[in-house]
Amino acid sequence: MLEELAIVEAPEILVVLAPLLYDMRQARSWELRTAMSLARLWQEQGKRAAARALLAPIYSWFTEGFDTADLQEARALLDALS
Repeated sequence: MLEELAIVEAPEILVVLAPLLYDMRQARSWELRTAMSLARLWQEQGKRAAARALLAPIYSWFTEGFDTADLQEARALLDALS
């Protein structure tokens, strides 16, 4: 993910850094939401592989709650990135 920092613009940097900050605080649901936002942005920019590589490991941390809106949305986004 850090190699992506070299090619992002100023507003994007906040979204790129947020998952790193959330990870330090163990806030998995916020990290998932932020990763989904960045993955959608990258999807629009044609960076589908990077988007999937970011989101897939975060989604895999969850072992329950798959009926929640966040996890359903993440699954749908991962499917769209396949």
